[in-house]
Amino acid sequence: MLLVKPFFKGFLPHKEIADAKKTSEVLIAINVETKQKVDEMIKKALEAGGQTFRDSQDHGFMYQNAFQDIDGHIWEIMWLDPNFNGGN
Repeated sequence: MLLVKPFFKGFLPHKEIADAKKTSEVLIAINVETKQKVDEMIKKALEAGGQTFRDSQDHGFMYQNAFQDIDGHIWEIMWLDPNFNGGN
């Protein structure tokens, strides 16, 4: 669930909201169906104001890319070959 900061603060009565531009608490990873979908999602994120976090990486069995949203959160979009068995 994506929340605006004032509403999110209602869930954190005894804590402050972290400034994700200065610190990271989580890395959000989303698995998609194809390598092409990875590239499509990254393109849409950048068009919406996100920034490139790192270049794409193709490991053969896994393809991934990441962006940083306008609040500083890091989102990793990845595809994992459903036939990959961990090298066994």
